[in-house]
Amino acid sequence: MTDAHDTAADSSLRTTGGAPPDDGGSSATEAPIPLLEPREGIPPVIADETALARMIAAFEAGSGPVAVDAERASGYRYGQRAYLVQLRREGAGTALIDPVACPDLSALGDALSGVEWVLHAATQDLPCLREIGMVPTRLFDTELAGRLAGFPRVGLGAMVESVLGFVLEKGHSAVDWSTRPLPEPWLRYAALDVELLVDLRDALEKELDRQGKLEWARQEFDAIASAPPPEPRKDPWRRTSGMHKVRRRRQLAVVRELWQTRDRIAQRRDVSPGKVLGDAAIVEAALALPANVHALAALNGFGHRVGKRQLEQWQAAVDRAKGLTEAQLPQPGQAVTGPPPPRAWADKDPAAAARLSAARAGISALAERLGMPQENLITPDTVRRVCWEPPAVVDTESVAAALAGHGARPWQVEQVAPVLVEALSAKEA
Repeated sequence: MTDAHDTAADSSLRTTGGAPPDDGGSSATEAPIPLLEPREGIPPVIADETALARMIAAFEAGSGPVAVDAERASGYRYGQRAYLVQLRREGAGTALIDPVACPDLSALGDALSGVEWVLHAATQDLPCLREIGMVPTRLFDTELAGRLAGFPRVGLGAMVESVLGFVLEKGHSAVDWSTRPLPEPWLRYAALDVELLVDLRDALEKELDRQGKLEWARQEFDAIASAPPPEPRKDPWRRTSGMHKVRRRRQLAVVRELWQTRDRIAQRRDVSPGKVLGDAAIVEAALALPANVHALAALNGFGHRVGKRQLEQWQAAVDRAKGLTEAQLPQPGQAVTGPPPPRAWADKDPAAAARLSAARAGISALAERLGMPQENLITPDTVRRVCWEPPAVVDTESVAAALAGHGARPWQVEQVAPVLVEALSAKEA
């Protein structure tokens, strides 16, 4: 058990900040306290410019960090847009904003510029917040903080319970947040998600400081806040579930045509692509290469509930793929820009395989000593790249430069470079 695990069970880390009125908080030996209502009740949803302006002024006048969360309608709507934004700040209370009615929140983002934003799993919410004009300049990610501190369970509910001693209801996390009006129980749940976020942040900051990891966490948070938006994924159709069954290039072309047709329909209807046509059906059609609508209708996923017009559009996609020339067919795999898959190293470069094996063992041991997941200590891709093409001269300075060149933060370089120097310097087996 790491220091962080010990501390998570220690009542000294539990705080009564955020406890309901007249509640004495919790201790390590007491049962967790269900958090049933926001402190000031459920705030009205902000859905017009006048209410938004008042809310912005109140939050700009508030003090300390601001807790931020967003709810999407994944699995129901196309894309990852926000359908509710929740905030809480000392002196301003909690606010719930409807970003459908108020799609431009750049004035709010500007008002909170320079303020630390507290998010849980920030990289999940930042893209949809960026779409509506909210981009933090400083942040604290409570999930990442929990990982660095060595907590075994880092979901928001688990963290609030183990650190603060309260139980959050999580029954509405997967509902259709595009629903209007939003039911009161959903709004209560949404408000409670930011109720204790700053309290959790404060407790985790103390724990990270105790472990000597606070500066590491700050570097990670700065990297998230300063990261540019991700590039659009190349060939997203290749991520269709079940693609491993598809081997031939003509079949790959069918997957691509069906995926792209589905995506256009889903975008036009503003529904999740999976509600238009399932991945399993796409793969089934690719493997079967149906000759006509009747053959397509006999396949799983294209049954009696699919109308004739829909069947015709799916068959048209299959026919387009079947009509492509050899030169137009997709290649079996995506172009690899980095090292080959590790399973191929033993044949391609046994010395590199030995370096990778030694590096993985060393990093695993280091991560265990530091009490954090290996992937938070250093990304596996960075390790592979350095082991596949090590510096010409292996020493601490050259390995540190290689790590930094692949995006490792200073604290990671300091911790990992000595381990990699030893692994890269090991004699070939």
